[in-house]
Amino acid sequence: MRLKGKVTIITGAAGGIGRATVLRFAQEGARVVAADIDQQGAEETARVVPSDYPGPVTAHAVDVSRADGVERLISDTVTRFGRLDVIFSNAAIMRAGSVVDLSESDWDALFAANVKGAFLCGKYGIPAIRRNGGGSFIITASVNSFYAESDIAGYCATKGAVMQLTRAMAIDHGPEGVRVNCICPGWIETAMSQPFLDENPEGREFAGKIAPLGRIGQPEDVADVAVFLASDESRFVTGSAYTVDGGWTAGMTKALALI
Repeated sequence: MRLKGKVTIITGAAGGIGRATVLRFAQEGARVVAADIDQQGAEETARVVPSDYPGPVTAHAVDVSRADGVERLISDTVTRFGRLDVIFSNAAIMRAGSVVDLSESDWDALFAANVKGAFLCGKYGIPAIRRNGGGSFIITASVNSFYAESDIAGYCATKGAVMQLTRAMAIDHGPEGVRVNCICPGWIETAMSQPFLDENPEGREFAGKIAPLGRIGQPEDVADVAVFLASDESRFVTGSAYTVDGGWTAGMTKALALI
């Protein structure tokens, strides 16, 4: 019950890291709003939460790139529960391509979902959190916040941006009691990574080889870190980036040797 009574919003909750985090938060006693542009997926997430979990979960459809939708998400949550303690800005998309190959519309879509979405969740969510005397704001960044990979130029650019956004928000809102941190997953077995794994049968094995812990990550690996950052256990943690990659970034020399 590490999150008992905390009112939380998790975006990108229809699957993957978002769904796993909804389940963990509910298990730890949080009152959770599972938000996603995919309403059916968000509702399915709410349905799969075991009935014996102490935290209630409600679904909410939202396009995080639209200010009116995010503002409504925040206001509806506060109206329903009377407060807001935690936001996990997790919604993101992937578009492949170099800057030459990537279309302008895909570039705009990446920044709208991955960066503007976090900005809007902060713009409308932080005032609600600080009214309670503070809380936690978490963003899903990436190991690509630290290093780049080929053919995902736009994605790398957005994840570098959200890491800097995390730091800037931590400085601005720390005095108000709002802690802001980001989680930087490596290869995690989600719908976003699945196309690569399906097209490259050796990809899963390779990802396991270059990670010192010897396996590809699971959404639950990220969800457990999110629980820590949402809880009072991280009360003196802000402006930090938590890498959840099985040691991949620590062992980049090994990774390059295997390529």
